[in-house]
Amino acid sequence: MILVLLLICAWYSVVTLKKQPATGADGGRALAEDVASELPAGAVVFVVAGTKPDDAAFAEAATESLKSAGHPITTLRGAPPEVKRQLLAEFTSNRPAIILCSASTASWQIFSEFEDVPRRYPIERLWPDFLKRANLINIADQIVVIAILAIGMTLVIITRGIDLSVGSLLALSAVATAWFIDRNGAEQASLGVMIAAALGAMLICGLMGLFSGVMVTGFSIPPFIVTLAVMLIASGIAFDWSNNQSIHRLPPAFTWLGRAGVTLPVVGIRIPFQVLLMLTLYLGAHGFMTRTVLGRHIYAIGGSPEAARLSGVPVSRVLIFAYTACGLLAGVGGVLMASQLKSGAPTYGATYELTVIAAVVVGGTSLMGGRGRIFGTFVGALIIAVIQNGMNLTGIDYGAQKYVLGAIILIAVLLDQLKRKYLNIRG
Repeated sequence: MILVLLLICAWYSVVTLKKQPATGADGGRALAEDVASELPAGAVVFVVAGTKPDDAAFAEAATESLKSAGHPITTLRGAPPEVKRQLLAEFTSNRPAIILCSASTASWQIFSEFEDVPRRYPIERLWPDFLKRANLINIADQIVVIAILAIGMTLVIITRGIDLSVGSLLALSAVATAWFIDRNGAEQASLGVMIAAALGAMLICGLMGLFSGVMVTGFSIPPFIVTLAVMLIASGIAFDWSNNQSIHRLPPAFTWLGRAGVTLPVVGIRIPFQVLLMLTLYLGAHGFMTRTVLGRHIYAIGGSPEAARLSGVPVSRVLIFAYTACGLLAGVGGVLMASQLKSGAPTYGATYELTVIAAVVVGGTSLMGGRGRIFGTFVGALIIAVIQNGMNLTGIDYGAQKYVLGAIILIAVLLDQLKRKYLNIRG
């Protein structure tokens, strides 16, 4: 699947290849990224720009990018005489390693007095829109919630089950979190209130997952029917709880998890905290499924529930655990979405269950149970996110995107069936 992901990335890199502008924010950001890799740590940089609107955007983008890489920046803007005076004043106490200039300053004669300092100008270059740093970070941001929900869905599908309630549980979690914060301080809510709200919402979703597991194991109701019912119940609770409205009186600090990030000091790349959380959950889930007895029991039940029972596996308890974990992770997704959007609404997560199932199936988990890998699910989620992002970049309308997603699910299931038939013939 990694090869498929790389081929899709290569395709979108080719079809979105175009000349990137040398002016404005894109020009400033691209030039700063090129220079940052060449400069020693802590090197002083001057950013020079004229008075045009594009110059302001250039200077702001270049300054922000270089500051995040740890370089001291001095920004000089204005007409040539004014910039010359600023340069002369700054050179006496703060000599730069390089001067970055906007495209409009290329013909300025004032730089003849500073020829001993290298200057760099933005140059138009061919580069795919798909591979822009901002777009790649956008893909990472977009994938987080779906990928986290897909961990729980993988556990359930490996046991030959399905959980259609994850989207509604996400909405319920977001509403519960926002409601609790709104009732306990709103914009002035304390950190303790926010943590309690998040944990409470996750607990509610975990209990809903527990209920699904008990219905499946205790009453032998098909998982499809149980989770369809829970999906409708959770959605109804979310709508009633919020009075069919968005709850948005939340403190600015609540967006820390969904919007903030940490900047790597050497390369200047900003990694969102929610991406770090997602990676941590995947590493933990991979270790759980490959190195624990409970993880092996999940695979055993998917291979043959009766054989697992005869081998001493507590089938009912393991299934209840899988559905409970799926509910808890849906709760985590709801808290993240509420943090991203600084609100909670009952409409969040609509049709997410379909995208999550697609990610799991594309990642190699069999709908027949018994087979699947956590990292395969991660790759599947990436494939879905990359395809959706690429379709947006190439202007494919929303309706056509639905066709593509449906075709992906069908192809993935068809390939799984063909693989099973091939293995049965060889066996």
